[in-house]
Formats: sequence, structure tokens, C-alpha cells
Amino acid sequence: MKQFYTLIATLIFSTAAFAQIPAGYYDSATGTGYTLKTQLHNIIDNHNDQGYDAMDGFIASYDLDNYYETGSNTILDPYSENPSGSDPYTFSPVSDECGNYSVEGDCYNKEHVIPQSVFSQNTPMRSDAHHLLPTDGRVNGFRSSYPFGVVDNSQLVSQSNISNPTQNGSKLGGNLNSGYSAGYTNTVFEPIDEFKGDIARIYFYFATRYEDQISSWGSYAMFDGSSDKVLDDPFLSILLTWHQMDPVSQKEIDRNNNIYYNHQSNRNPFVDHPEYVEMIWNVTPDTEAPSTPTNLMVTNEGSTTISLDWTASTDNIGVTAYDVYVDSVYNMTVTTNSATVVNLTPETTYSFYVIAKDAAGNESSQSNSVNGTTTEAGANGDECASEDFEDIPANSSQYTDRTWTGDSGTWNATEARTDQTIEGSRAILIDYRGTTDGASLTSPTLGGGIGSFTITTQRIFSGSDGTLNVMVNGNLAGTIPYSDTIQTTTITDINVDGNVTVVIEDNNSGDARVGIDNLSWTCYSSLSLPENSIEAISIYPNPVKNSLNIKLNSQIETQIDIFNVLGKHVLSKVITNSSTINTEQLSTGVYILRIKQGNSTLSKKLIKN
Repeated sequence: MKQFYTLIATLIFSTAAFAQIPAGYYDSATGTGYTLKTQLHNIIDNHNDQGYDAMDGFIASYDLDNYYETGSNTILDPYSENPSGSDPYTFSPVSDECGNYSVEGDCYNKEHVIPQSVFSQNTPMRSDAHHLLPTDGRVNGFRSSYPFGVVDNSQLVSQSNISNPTQNGSKLGGNLNSGYSAGYTNTVFEPIDEFKGDIARIYFYFATRYEDQISSWGSYAMFDGSSDKVLDDPFLSILLTWHQMDPVSQKEIDRNNNIYYNHQSNRNPFVDHPEYVEMIWNVTPDTEAPSTPTNLMVTNEGSTTISLDWTASTDNIGVTAYDVYVDSVYNMTVTTNSATVVNLTPETTYSFYVIAKDAAGNESSQSNSVNGTTTEAGANGDECASEDFEDIPANSSQYTDRTWTGDSGTWNATEARTDQTIEGSRAILIDYRGTTDGASLTSPTLGGGIGSFTITTQRIFSGSDGTLNVMVNGNLAGTIPYSDTIQTTTITDINVDGNVTVVIEDNNSGDARVGIDNLSWTCYSSLSLPENSIEAISIYPNPVKNSLNIKLNSQIETQIDIFNVLGKHVLSKVITNSSTINTEQLSTGVYILRIKQGNSTLSKKLIKN
């Protein structure tokens, strides 16, 4: 789980939470294999069943989206959440609970991740909070009682009043009978990658909590009829892979604590101890390493960033990630065959290589090494990007996705046509009307930061005037107006350093097709800040795996504090020189790093891999 945005201070410092597993809770879990599974069953058995209706209050209190949306008071629904941008719709607790539904976004209800039909709606399974999630009513109905799996995109299922894939990318269709999902060909439901590990750990919990009953229940495709292994081979392979691909998140940890302390007094062992999954079910472990990544090359060099690309590896089960190394030191983990390394020093040569990994943790040999050299740091105020749209695709009146190479790199526009002009110059026209979903203009990813942003707009054809959001690295930087009059707008003091991607998206303030021309932004670099500014402190790598480097601007006593997303103080250190902080003891997730020098304080988001 992986994309969080800046957290407000009230969340950091005022949210109370239970931070630890109860002392001695797993003391009797000493075995391996199915012996360990039974030991865990004995620990979590006979939970304090609160009844099905009690879940309404639990969801309203503890299933809120405080992880992807800043200060949200909306329900966190895995079937509508967009981890990297605005959600297609949101639900308010209680008031938006179903009710009747006909289309996506009508209301939310309680989904049994393991269908009720499997256990004939009996208690305590029906009301077990560990497998009851708030989800969109229509998508819940779309999923129905189908098992979870990997959908073959050529076999999508069609139903009325719903798109497939759904608005956040979940989908229903025939299972992909190859790779780690081989062995099953009927219809399955696939959530987005962000929540696949959550689903897997729910199934492992359920197979453990109810191992003394599960073999007597009716047929279910995901279960094999046994009380020990429980999960049929194709689905065990899928869930094991999802568990490795999507590690335990802060959201799962918090929900596990709330279920234990505030609801039914038992825990999901596989959230507390993810290693139990392998210890129990991976009886024939995958020992084959992925093939070596090849053709590693540098694709872009900025003043503080270098972008890389390589030919993807193959694996007998599946490649799940790549580790990127800079000067033989681990820097980051990515899930695609490209990466952008940030926080580099201008005018410096670096050496890079990558290593592929699979779900079992097997690692390939290192790829070829390649050198890249950062450019001279752009002075604040210099132009870092520009686009005049003269090289957009040939004139066409059809609204569709457009991609082209412009002045600064590759641009992408959705729901766009190319036959309009602004003051005689070619312009991209994007359909931001309310009937169009997800229309946007996306820049290439460029180094040099962004100081101020300038753009020319005009409403073309009929419609109502409004504004568009300017998103910089997923965060709102400001809005730009549009009307039937040509307008050039500049947003100042954005001041984001390093690697930058800009997206122009709708905010539903108006309803129009908007022409866009003459877009540009100026550079911004914290290196241009006064050396005694706290903002000139350098922190890298981020994401961090083990060692976090703090490069101070001067020999001033500096307080370093790290908080988790619930505001718990997890690490503190005072330094007077540039230093390295060991973060090995921190769990994977998102943290807030607070730096204090004298009366100046700086907070940054820190991601721990």
C-alpha cells in the first residue's frame, strides 16, 4: 500500500491510538505449518461477538479515510478509493449507508469478504469485523459471491448500471489462467493492487479463526474442503502473491487494533506477524530467482533527478518489484520497469543498477550498470518547462486520449481533441464537462522543481465558466480560471523541489470544453535557499529502507523527531553535524519527519520501505 499525501498537523499530534500488540498475546504460537495455524486459532477463537448491527457504528467510527485524503470524514471503501488522486465519489458515515442502490456512488453497505452463503449466514462469522468491510453497494452486488482472483481483461463481465472495470479499477471477469493465477477459469473479482494484500490477510485470518468449522460448510471455489490448508491451490497461490506484493499498511494495523480494543477482542495474526503466512502455507517455497533485468539506461537527467528504464525480468511465478541501487547503495523499490531517483546533487555522476525480486523474496543478479550525470542546478526563476502544443497529434474533432512529444518531453491528455486554436496557435482542447470522467492533461516528469506556473485557457463552444485544479506531484498547487475570453494565469510560490509532474484536472466548478495553450513553469531549488535556512537541509533517500541521511546546513543543534500517521512519537535524535539515522526498527509505512533548529520547524513526509 503505497500513496499517501501530506497529513495535517491535527492528525499528527492529536490522534490517539493503541500502538502495540498486547504483551504475551502470541506467546503460545511456537510451531510451524498447520501446527502453528492451530495454535493461532486457539489464541483468536471465541471472540466477543458484537452482532451484525454493531458493525454500523464500528464502520462510522473506525473505517474513515484518514490515510489517502487529508482530514477526511468519509468512508474508506476499497472499491472506490483512488490511492493516487481524487476519489470518483465519497460516502459520509451513517447518512450514506444503504438503502437502495442502482449505480456506483449511491451508497455503501457491509461486504462479507468471505460470502455469507459459504457459512449459511451463521454467527459469529456473519458479524466478524475482520472480514466485514464498507464497500459501494453496487460494486458489492457486482462482486456478488464470486471468488477473488486475477481477471483476464479479454473476459470482462457485462452488467447493467455499472462499468467494468469500475470507477476505481476493480473488475469482474474470467480468471487469468496463467502465471501465479493458473488453475481456475471461471469468473473472479479483482480489487485494485492497493488492497490485494488486505484481502489476502483477511482470508488467512478466516481460514485460521474458523478452522474447526470450515470443512463442514458448503462448497466454495476458494476452499478445498479441508480444515488445515483450507485454500484451494490456485487461490492459495493468488493470495500468497498478493500478501507479498502488498505489505501490511498502517490502515490495516489501525483497524486490527480497533477491532481488538474497541469491538470484539481478537486480532488478525497475519497483520501483526505477516511472516506467519509463509510459515504456515508456503510448504513448497518458490526458490527460483527472476531473470536478470537488462538494457538499463538513463532516460532523463535533471539537476537533482535521474530517470531510468530497463527491460522487465521474468519469473516462474511473477516479478513483484525491483530494487534500485545508486553507487552500490540501496535507494528505492519500484513495481514497474522504470524509476526516477531524486534528491541527487547537481553536476554529479552516479552509477545505477537494479535487481528484480519475486513474491517469495528471491532476487535476480544485478543488471548492467549505467552512469548518469545530473545537470547544473537551475536558478530559481529560470524556465524549467514549456509547452506550446504545436506538436500535438494531427487535427481531429474526436475526443480521445492523446500522447505526443513536446518541448519538454512526453505529454498525455485524456478526452482531448486537436483541431482547435487559441489566437491562431494550435491548442489542446479537453472535454471537462460533467458527463466526462477523468479528463486531464499530464506533463512529463521533469527535474528542477517548480516555482511559478503559467498557462493560457479559453472556454471553447458552449458551457459554463469555472476553474481547473493544478496538481503538482498529486497535491493541489492552485486553480486556473477559464471563460470564453482568452486568459493567461500565473500561480506563484508553488516552490516544490526536485522531480515534478503537473496535472491539470477538473474540480466540477464549471461545465465546459477548455482550450489550453502556452504552458510553462519556472525552476525552484532549495539549493538556492540561503545556506542557513532550515529548508536547505537535505534528507535522502526517501523512500528509505534502512539508513536515512540528514545533511545539515550548518553545525547547529538540530532536533530530529519521527511520528507515525497516528501521531505516536517513534524516534528522536539530536544532531549537530550531518548524520545517518537507522530506521530498521520502523515498520513499513508512512511517517512524518519533523526537524527543529532554534525557532524554525520543518515537517516532511517520510516513506519507509
